[in-house]
Order: sequence, then C-alpha cells, then structure tokens
Amino acid sequence: MTARPLAIEVEELARLRAGPDAPVLLDVREPRELAICRFPDSLDIPMGSLPGRLAELPADRPIVVVCRSGARSMQVTRWLRAQGRDDVSNLSGGVLAWAERIDPSWQSY
Repeated sequence: MTARPLAIEVEELARLRAGPDAPVLLDVREPRELAICRFPDSLDIPMGSLPGRLAELPADRPIVVVCRSGARSMQVTRWLRAQGRDDVSNLSGGVLAWAERIDPSWQSY
C-alpha cells in the first residue's frame, strides 16, 4: 500500500475520480443522510458498523472516507490508519464542500 495524504480537498477527489485509478469512496454517513445525497458508486458503511465490516474494504485500492462535513470521516480515517491502512484519506469538508465547490445540484443538509 502506498501512503496517501491524511486529507484531500474536493477538487483533488474530482480529479482522482476522473482518472483510471479512482479511489474507493467509503461513505460513513447514516442511511437517512444517504437518502438526501450520495455518490452513486460509494461503499456505504455507517461509522458505527465499520469495525464489524472491515472485510468489505478492498485491500488493493486507496480509500477516501466521506461524511457530511469531514469530522466523522476524519475519525474513521485515523482509526483505519491505526489499523495499518496508510492508503486512506479523509475528504476535507465532506459532502457539504462537494456541493459547494464541485456539484451545486447536490442537496445540502
């Protein structure tokens, strides 16, 4: 695994998603939040369920962790790194920043 930055900005995620080696998006929000807006190709595992579902995370691709504002996803990013996953980054500002700076059609909440 290649070490990744602890956090990335939404512009960097947009660039990475457009390339051939797009990271896995791990969305740690709750189902009620996902119903408002979500990345169509994300791996959706609520933060509280993650410890029991680690086997679902691909070992061969980098991961960007996403939540509403970047706070929960930073906790998850740090926790996954403590588990030995140096290829995990947090999306700074979360879906709020994505809606503001990349895709204003997303509903904010």
